Amino acid sequence: MLLGAGSDSEDVTQEAFVKAYRKLSRYRGESSFRSWLLAIVANETRNLHRSRGRRDGLVLRAATADPTSETAEDGAVGAVLAGERREALVGALRQLPVRDREVIVCRYFLDLTEEETMAALGWPRGTVKSRTSRALAKLRGLLDREEVRHG
Repeated sequence: MLLGAGSDSEDVTQEAFVKAYRKLSRYRGESSFRSWLLAIVANETRNLHRSRGRRDGLVLRAATADPTSETAEDGAVGAVLAGERREALVGALRQLPVRDREVIVCRYFLDLTEEETMAALGWPRGTVKSRTSRALAKLRGLLDREEVRHG
């Protein structure tokens, strides 16, 4: 699912549809309905990541406080190992300037077409193309540096 919602993707999708229904009167038709709905899903996924980060931090603090507990062992080790690659990507994305991050999310995480990305971001086609290319190059560089740093 979008930006790594994983097993929570059904909950994220359901919450997004509920929010979209409640805010349907705010849809102005300036972009495709799909783009509008996917933006809501993206926001819900970001909310999930924030809450996961808080929860994972709590689990890690609990593991430090009682390293022999079964919850600490399973939760902390599982959270760290399972989320390592996702965290590297999300961390690298967060380091990108906002406009670069937006175009990457639209094109690759929301799987929007070029036209839908143009409508969602309000940019001309050339800007979407050039910013996508530059943002991908920056993201590759950040991920390569992260890989070198962690061996």
